[in-house]
Amino acid sequence: MIPLSLREEIARRYGTPAVVVDLDRVERNIARLQAACDAAGLANRPHIKTHKSPVLARMQVAAGARGITCQKLGEAEVMAAAGIDDILVSYNLVGPHAVGRLGRLLRESPVRLTVAADNPVTVAGLEEAARAGGRTLDVVVECDTGRKRAGVETPGEAVALARDIAARPGLAFAGLLLYPPAGAAAGARAFLDEAKAGLAAHGLEARIVSTGGTPNLPELGEIRGATEHRAGTVIFNDRMMMEAGVAGLEECALAVLARVVSRAGPERGILDAGSKTLTSDTGGGLDGFGLLPDHPGARIHAFAEEHGFLDLSACTDRPPVGTLVEVVPNHVCVVVNMVDTLVTVRGGAIVGTLPVAARGLIAS
Repeated sequence: MIPLSLREEIARRYGTPAVVVDLDRVERNIARLQAACDAAGLANRPHIKTHKSPVLARMQVAAGARGITCQKLGEAEVMAAAGIDDILVSYNLVGPHAVGRLGRLLRESPVRLTVAADNPVTVAGLEEAARAGGRTLDVVVECDTGRKRAGVETPGEAVALARDIAARPGLAFAGLLLYPPAGAAAGARAFLDEAKAGLAAHGLEARIVSTGGTPNLPELGEIRGATEHRAGTVIFNDRMMMEAGVAGLEECALAVLARVVSRAGPERGILDAGSKTLTSDTGGGLDGFGLLPDHPGARIHAFAEEHGFLDLSACTDRPPVGTLVEVVPNHVCVVVNMVDTLVTVRGGAIVGTLPVAARGLIAS
């Protein structure tokens, strides 16, 4: 992805480790996701937790996205301030701090806002926020269809919570939010069918049925009744998406440029990118902590905070001290949240830097 001459120029200007984004690949990935949603008859609502950048969010909207998804309220505040006008917050907002901030966002911004909930405590807080904001708040019920993370576990619970939402002043029941495990479209479809029948029996309709996940893109359109899809990682892709079979190396738009700073033994080395850059996420079972495309036999087998431990025993081209290497991270979303800026390139040349505007805004 990064030619040697470009690596040297990036290192000279910005030092290493540097998180580098290829804008040509980003644009292709944005277009690929939009085309897939269009072909499936779904609105595209990309998840910005991956890039945390209003600039990239505007590129996604300009390419045809209906709006965006944020995981936390801080992200939504940044995106609304940047002029993104249709935002779904796919997370339970609980507690007085979150409720107060949500109320202020509703009061001070014209953004069309939808939030998710999977329990009555969250719903009660949303009612309070809507009252403080002085306008109606759309709410979707998050449903667990096998991931065992968040969400009501049965269609009956989804209907009961929808009725609670619809009965509260200032709230409007807007629909259902799903994030099924990869390969579980049939189960999600059965859950949705039963929930929609139950809603209809009480005069309620799910205007929005939001599905999610880059790993679920191969099943796009298989959940009958879905209206939109939320995919985040696809804008950059990473080693996890390669392992899942939804991206190839040529579709990975972000890499960490690192330098070999030690070769104290013939079969080992040290990169200047450790756990504070590449993260210790093994992506559910990947071997090592990143892929070195130029040195496929090399393995990042361990971390200290600023040290990436290289196992070079299976590497036929062992990089000497000073070598600039690119690393495709296991989990790109976490890597982006580690840095203030991304170095952007296009056509083999440096474009500049892009602030990670919503970096660290993880409080809900």
